[in-house]
Amino acid sequence: MQLNAPKAVREALRRLSAAGFEAYAVGGCVRDSLRGADPEDWDITTAALPKEVEAVFSDCRFIETGLAHGTVTVLVEKMPLEITTFRIDGAYRDARHPQSVTFSRSLREDLVRRDFTVNTLCWNEQRGVVDLCGGLYDLQNGVLRAVGDPQRRFSEDALRILRGVRFQSTLGFTVEPETAKAMLAARKKLSHIAAERIREEFSKLLCGKAVRSAASRFSPVLTVFLPELAPLIGCEQNTPYHCFDVFEHTLAALEAAPPEEALRLCMFFHDFGKPACRTVDANGVAHFKGHAAVSAQLAEQILRRLRYPNRTVRRVVRLVELHDTKAPRDRVQARKLLSAVGADDYRALIAIKRADSRGKAQPHAIDDRLEAMERFLDDILRDGDCVRLCDLALGGNDLVAAGIPVGAQIREALEGLLDAVMDGRCPNEKDALLSFLTERAL
Repeated sequence: MQLNAPKAVREALRRLSAAGFEAYAVGGCVRDSLRGADPEDWDITTAALPKEVEAVFSDCRFIETGLAHGTVTVLVEKMPLEITTFRIDGAYRDARHPQSVTFSRSLREDLVRRDFTVNTLCWNEQRGVVDLCGGLYDLQNGVLRAVGDPQRRFSEDALRILRGVRFQSTLGFTVEPETAKAMLAARKKLSHIAAERIREEFSKLLCGKAVRSAASRFSPVLTVFLPELAPLIGCEQNTPYHCFDVFEHTLAALEAAPPEEALRLCMFFHDFGKPACRTVDANGVAHFKGHAAVSAQLAEQILRRLRYPNRTVRRVVRLVELHDTKAPRDRVQARKLLSAVGADDYRALIAIKRADSRGKAQPHAIDDRLEAMERFLDDILRDGDCVRLCDLALGGNDLVAAGIPVGAQIREALEGLLDAVMDGRCPNEKDALLSFLTERAL
């Protein structure tokens, strides 16, 4: 069984083999290639020791990314390849890192320490696919199974628990029962994992095609590092618009959103404020007044705790705040919304509202309004409607020349003119704008 490996990978394996060292592409790159997907990167495992790897690739640029653990990153034909020596891990400390690493010349010894069987598959041109742990069977059957004793695997490295949830979400695989049981039993060990590593796995998990089933099955895992999620579970909505509790609605809306990090994060957090805002009227109908603002506050706290970049935090919080905004019903309302949020967030809001609708009792109820919302935007951009201060036919210097004092009044006057242009009270023409300003001052 052959793979369509990149030229650089084949060259690296050829060099190592020619030097007398056993070497294979290993892990996710082999797994994904066999699934017909394009690997994000290619890793190589070899019997060569790190210094021997450096000797084989002495004419290449390399980075000693993890020399203590046997990893050297080599640039082969400008492609970075992580080349790692076969190894045996010693006892683990802090539920994440082995206290020691022993280099080995045995492929089997290296593979049996890995997380899931589908990630133990190896390949080179001479032997084709090498399967020493039953990974091919599990890959063909869509099963995620821990290598060896699952309790041991997850007690060694707790991040594997979250990786398992991520793989169910992204690959759409079913986690084998004993593996799932061990993941849930060891879940509290995730509290020892660095926020940055949690963040990386969490974002990938959210963008998976099967995120709904993965997050539902492993919600106890998520609540270890997201305790704010727990109140959503079982929080009934009791409104004519909803058929799920807040948690189930969140997952349905999440999976319906485009698989982009900011949009998926927004959908995950968009209703986090509902439990705190929930009231029930005399008719037994639930209301969640102000939940968007509370959800945004919670989202910001959590995203910063998980060390997301400031740019991501700002955008997600802004989208969560906006998610309950009503769709514009005419071009004037659309201009004002576009002016307030910009084209990118306007389009994002369409996607968010459409996903939100998919988690409700009548998932197509607002489709017409969202189609109109998108059409308004296209028309505004096509016709070059004035929606920003810089689009006005005059500027601050024109207002100063007209006798308006320099300072805050200039900004206030320009914003008033922009509003008048957007709602059609004044054409975007210099003379007309100055006349409008004069008439308003009288």
